[in-house]
Amino acid sequence: MVGCVIVVDAQIIAEGYTSPYGGPHAEVNAIKAVKDVSLLAKATLYVTLEPCAHFGKTPPCSDLIIAHKIPRVVIGCIDAHAKVCGKGIAKLKAAGCEVTVGVLEAECKAHHKRFFTYHNKKRPYIILKWAESTDGFMAPRTKSETKPVWISNTYSRQLVHQWRAEEQAILVGANTVVQDNPSLTTREVEGPNPIRVVIDLKHSLAESYQVFNSEAKTIRLTAKDIDAQLPLAFQVCKALHSHHITSVIIEGGQKTLQAFIDENLWDEARIFVGERPLKSGISTPKIKGTLASEHSIKSDSLKLLIND
Repeated sequence: MVGCVIVVDAQIIAEGYTSPYGGPHAEVNAIKAVKDVSLLAKATLYVTLEPCAHFGKTPPCSDLIIAHKIPRVVIGCIDAHAKVCGKGIAKLKAAGCEVTVGVLEAECKAHHKRFFTYHNKKRPYIILKWAESTDGFMAPRTKSETKPVWISNTYSRQLVHQWRAEEQAILVGANTVVQDNPSLTTREVEGPNPIRVVIDLKHSLAESYQVFNSEAKTIRLTAKDIDAQLPLAFQVCKALHSHHITSVIIEGGQKTLQAFIDENLWDEARIFVGERPLKSGISTPKIKGTLASEHSIKSDSLKLLIND
């Protein structure tokens, strides 16, 4: 979400951030929070992303800034959306506003990485996630029950549920549904459930699987959406973009994860390594990336790879 603060004489007098989709933007919420609107005539408005200049779900934020005669605006980064992209800055300057662009730009771009990926690359921001044993397996080859075989510990699994609450969607292949019957919800934390996406090319999965229950919305991608003769990950990205999904966690299985890696359609990989070996089973995906961080979660190790 975009963040905004309004400052007068080195004191923050109001702050705001973007409301859920379709609601007021950060600048609107910050301006509404000002108790004495007469102060706006000598204020500086700081915002992480360029104020919009067009009518969308809400009126242009740049018009509101101009209407309140806010004399100075400091912008972290320019909006990549074609309907904005410099137009908000131009409108503010034309109205006599002093505009500074690029303050903490790298940090603001990192904060808005999902937004920029969606608009610049026409796909969601993609996070790959899996757990692997100490000897490089992510699951047994065969098992007696239709449920996950846990490699990571309880604390790691709770963290995964927190991640789910932070992203718009979660995706698995049909085989993962058959083998594990996951619900793909945030039941272990407080937070919204992501949209569940299932690749089911043959439309063969029964509605009785948990992923089709009423706890969250589910999108089923079938042969109508995916041509089996064309690269899988590219088509999935295209379908998710058409559903206006800006971020997705891909949780499996191995073939689905490897498809995104092979087509170089991923941004982060979050890999848990458990404390014990499996000795045999389904091998982990083969991936190359820059190790951004590694730390322990009790008995587990968590590695973060960045695709740069």
